[in-house]
Amino acid sequence: MSEKPWDGRFAERTDTSVEAFTASIQTDKRLYPYDIEGSVAHCRMLAKVGVITDDEAGTLVEGLWRIKRELDQGQFQFDDSLEDIHMHIEARLLQEVGKVAQKLHTARSRNDQVALDTRMFLRDATRRIIDGLHTLRATLVAMAEKHIDVILPGYTHLQRAQPVLLAHHLLAYYEMFSRDADRFSDSLKRTDVMPLGAAALAGTTYPIDRHYTAELLHFRDVAANSMDAVADRDFILEFLSAASICMVHFSRLSEELVIWSSSEFRFIELADAFSTGSSIMPQKKNPDIPELIRGKTGRVFGDLMALLTLMKSLPLAYNRDMQEDKPPLFDAVDTLQGCLDITIKMLPTIRIKHDTMRLAASEGFLNATDMADYLVGQGVAFRSAHAIVGQCVAYALAQGKELHQLSLPELNGFSKVIQQDLFDHLTLERMIARRQSYGGTATDNVQSAIETAKKQLSGEGADS
Repeated sequence: MSEKPWDGRFAERTDTSVEAFTASIQTDKRLYPYDIEGSVAHCRMLAKVGVITDDEAGTLVEGLWRIKRELDQGQFQFDDSLEDIHMHIEARLLQEVGKVAQKLHTARSRNDQVALDTRMFLRDATRRIIDGLHTLRATLVAMAEKHIDVILPGYTHLQRAQPVLLAHHLLAYYEMFSRDADRFSDSLKRTDVMPLGAAALAGTTYPIDRHYTAELLHFRDVAANSMDAVADRDFILEFLSAASICMVHFSRLSEELVIWSSSEFRFIELADAFSTGSSIMPQKKNPDIPELIRGKTGRVFGDLMALLTLMKSLPLAYNRDMQEDKPPLFDAVDTLQGCLDITIKMLPTIRIKHDTMRLAASEGFLNATDMADYLVGQGVAFRSAHAIVGQCVAYALAQGKELHQLSLPELNGFSKVIQQDLFDHLTLERMIARRQSYGGTATDNVQSAIETAKKQLSGEGADS
């Protein structure tokens, strides 16, 4: 098992410490389904162009599928001396079918082989993440529709600013995650490019048919330059960039869930099934899931920085440094997928505290802008109206009242144009209803946005 495919050049055996240091099998063994699928396609292509016979290809393909069953069932034996998944499968195939296995590697290198495996892995992972984002976005839309009448404060600088519909707030995250899905879909175009046949870096002298291999493996395109095919990791960088932005959105949502579930806010209550307690304080109910999502964001950022740093100074074409591309890729895929899955399960279980949200939106002078707008409607210039309302706020603070709790004579002391109808103008429902500008929080707007989102999601489902 310890024979190396390059033994002919070397007079000494590889030191065991070198084998342990250079081995990637514990990381890249998860690529085995793609390595075998790629090898099967490569065999069939070699037979098609006459490099090997149909019988040889049949023997190799049958042996490869038997090895895959071993791997699927956890019966395969791994050995650091064989370094990576490619050499493990090739060595096992030699045991399985004999010397014909030595023809498998004709017209390819581990350089284009690992590029193929990684692209196939990431292609599948990206599609799963896009599907997960579809489910998450549908979950947000369902929550928005269910809570269409709930009003809470909107914030700027983490200070209460103006009332908004909870549904409008949730749909803001729908927009964020929709952009994430678009980014992943776009990156998928550049991942779905077949590198096999580039060989080590210069192509091959054999009469291979790379487009046929791409067809067998369902690639939309074939890498046009053999050096770029083996040296490129842009597709991973692009995925990690999209994953990092997506994790920013998960972190922002998680931060709000942490804040909203606190005693100071009491806007929501997380389900017991998605919370934990304290080992010392019996009363505690901790929002560990959103906290962990928020924390895992840093891991994905680190994965992106690791690969950027890895690739920044590499000359063409392949360098062994690139073996280190898979730990950050796998970590980012697993972390993002885990955050997606748990959030999709957690969100529908959250209890919304309608009354607490409404009370918060009723306090803190959130109707100040609406009062200024009222004055503008009475012919007062906005800057003058802004100053008048600011004086009213200062007076109300001194009195321990909200603006709508001041009497008409008190308000007339600041402006004679204020009439009794101002008080209707300052109710939460009227403030919400008047914000009818495109993209605003008016109920009709939000209901329309929900319907638009549902149509978008339905169309995506039809496309898939």
